[in-house]
Amino acid sequence: MKHDTGTQQPVIARLQDFDKQSGNLLERLLFNNRLVIITICALLTLFLGYHAFQLRLNASFERMIPTFHPYITNYFENKQELPGLGNSIRIAVETTTGTIFNADYLETLRKINDEVFFIPGVDRNAMRSLWTPSTRWSEVTEDGLAGGPVIPDTYDASPTSVEQVRVNVERSGQIGQLVANNFKSSIIFVPLLDLNPETNQPLDYQLLSHRMEKIRETYQNDTIKLHITGFAKLAGDLMDGLQHVLFFFLIAIIIAAVIIFWYTRCLRSSMVIVTCSIIAVIWQLGLLHLLGFELDPFSMLVPFLIFSIGMSHGGQKMNGILQDVGRGMHKVVAARYTFRRLFMAGFTALVTDAVGFAVLMIIRIGVIQVLALMASVGVAVLIFTNLVLVPITLSFVGVSKKAADRSLRQETAGLTGEDKHIVWRFLDLFTHRKWAAVAIVVYLLMAGIGIVIRSNLQIGDLDPGAPELRPHSRYNLDNAFIVENFSSSSDVLVIMVKTKTNLCTQFDTLAKVDVLEWQLQQLDGVESTNSMAPTSKQAIVGMNEGSLKWYELLKNQYVLNAVTVRAPRELFNTDCSMLSLFVYLKDHKAHTLKSVIDAVEAFKKHNDGEEVRFLLAAGNAGIEAATNIVVEKAMVQMLYLVYGSVFVLCLLTFRSWRAALVAVLPLALTSILCEVLMVYLRIGVKVATLPVIALGVGIGVDYALYVLSVTLADIRSGMTLSAAYYRALLFTGKIVILMGLTLALGVATWSFSPIKFQADMGILLAFMFLWNMVGALVFMPALGAFS
Repeated sequence: MKHDTGTQQPVIARLQDFDKQSGNLLERLLFNNRLVIITICALLTLFLGYHAFQLRLNASFERMIPTFHPYITNYFENKQELPGLGNSIRIAVETTTGTIFNADYLETLRKINDEVFFIPGVDRNAMRSLWTPSTRWSEVTEDGLAGGPVIPDTYDASPTSVEQVRVNVERSGQIGQLVANNFKSSIIFVPLLDLNPETNQPLDYQLLSHRMEKIRETYQNDTIKLHITGFAKLAGDLMDGLQHVLFFFLIAIIIAAVIIFWYTRCLRSSMVIVTCSIIAVIWQLGLLHLLGFELDPFSMLVPFLIFSIGMSHGGQKMNGILQDVGRGMHKVVAARYTFRRLFMAGFTALVTDAVGFAVLMIIRIGVIQVLALMASVGVAVLIFTNLVLVPITLSFVGVSKKAADRSLRQETAGLTGEDKHIVWRFLDLFTHRKWAAVAIVVYLLMAGIGIVIRSNLQIGDLDPGAPELRPHSRYNLDNAFIVENFSSSSDVLVIMVKTKTNLCTQFDTLAKVDVLEWQLQQLDGVESTNSMAPTSKQAIVGMNEGSLKWYELLKNQYVLNAVTVRAPRELFNTDCSMLSLFVYLKDHKAHTLKSVIDAVEAFKKHNDGEEVRFLLAAGNAGIEAATNIVVEKAMVQMLYLVYGSVFVLCLLTFRSWRAALVAVLPLALTSILCEVLMVYLRIGVKVATLPVIALGVGIGVDYALYVLSVTLADIRSGMTLSAAYYRALLFTGKIVILMGLTLALGVATWSFSPIKFQADMGILLAFMFLWNMVGALVFMPALGAFS
């Protein structure tokens, strides 16, 4: 038996010569019961695999919004008074010949209206179209106010009836809202319930989207076109895109497997690493199903992150075993030695990952909290599957002797003077103060420039439509059609004006609403507004022979009360204790929402009182505005907590504040540069993108911990920084490079996905994989040279 000074472990070629009672209690418990561990893992994989296939893919409107925020609380408290102002679908039915005022079009519209009406989950009482009784017209006649449904009960499809419909539409006030400005299309507005009343289960948005597509397929032809928008349709389209996610996930797995095999030339060990990483994903998904969770379109990428982290940790174990077997050790001994050397570094890295992901739980938005839980469960699984299962499995199957000898030759050649690899020699330069100073100057310049550019990072959507999909997607084309042809945008913010019972139409109340409307109409992002104030003015004009000089609010309460009798019900509630002020926006971009919210908040500050209060906010734009506010605040909190927790865990691991700083500072640069890339790519910070920054920190710290733990151990044994870092490069550093390049290449293929959300995430993740690798191999030793 001989000793190898490189590993500081005795080389034992025969298992009989190895003391099975050596090592700590955990090692003995695991490796002295290897067959039991493998059997348990196999059974668990079968059990959790069954449950993984039972995991449903769905979305939840309420999980996408911050339900605790005051704006959302206000909306939920008054939800019954605001039907259709939350989750809804809009179906624009277009005629390509003539106008909507023909019998064939109106009959097609009726059939679509009736079919949609009976879809489970539709809020039928709040549904609106030309065919719903709630769509009415009104006018002032010599005998007083008159009105009725736009399409009356007497409609019989005759030319006379169709002409009556045209007249009714023109006096209904629906032009630009339910009816297009050019009379070539009309909208069916479909509010949705939270639960399917037939099953009492949350709505299945993918099924609902498919129902909408079936309606489109049934009624769309050369003369009729359908354009469908709304959260449910967007969620359904994203879930339909799951096949693309799975396709690129498969490509990433293949790329990782091929590159690992190319590096090791050992098929069995490469397959073990890939298989154990896939097992981790299976366990994660199975546990989520057992815990009662569902996958949603925005958490579909988490399983790949778990696979990525698993490949990184598994690659380190495989490399250690290859080198030990190459030195002549028995495969079981090599596995145990590798477990001893790397378990704590891997365990600390994974715990740090888990804590970093768990920090996302502070963001009180359901979909982010579910994502955080998914990631934390996945990391917890990896502690067993990749830190334990990989070395135990390799202790059974072993590694190719030829591959092990090749690995040892590469390491030995790297340690001998002139034969040092050019890459290792270059990286080793950064342990010397001259080159380290250059690297630190570059670091500071990049950080400084990055901080300036990241100041342009915006919260929320930066483009019209759904940024999660490509601009040319059917959904975004449908949205563009509705925006172009209807004056009342689908982006609606509703201000709730609360008063005492039966006092909502008091002159003082309407006067304040009128002033607020005028102020909002001056904003660039506001297309139009609607409330009881202009409705009352219009009615007063009608009562006075159409003379525009009467277009003003009168202090005569009897006149205002008379208007209330005929006013649309969506403008005020049953007991007249709340008015609704509708603000139709040009888009839902972050700047547009912020300008409107700021204007309303400023108005509230000077006009709220005991008699009248202005509450924000309902409507899809109001909900998104609240979400943006929460995301902006949470982003700062998240970064402080993520970096704080990572620093503390590194401090506990290395027992050196200098080492902790050396590990964390390169990660900070990656975060800054990631935000710079988001500015360049015009990606706003929102619910879908906020977690990526935290996830990048979690993945990046793995690289730092593996390299730094080996470096510090050798420094404390008496080596210089240069010698210790060079040995770390040969042992764990080359796997950091391998996995960084492999995973970056794998996710970079996502940029070709038709789902823009996946493409953006692929670009951001590839960037972070690469820069975290650079940080661990260049900036970390440079910082260490001065610490």
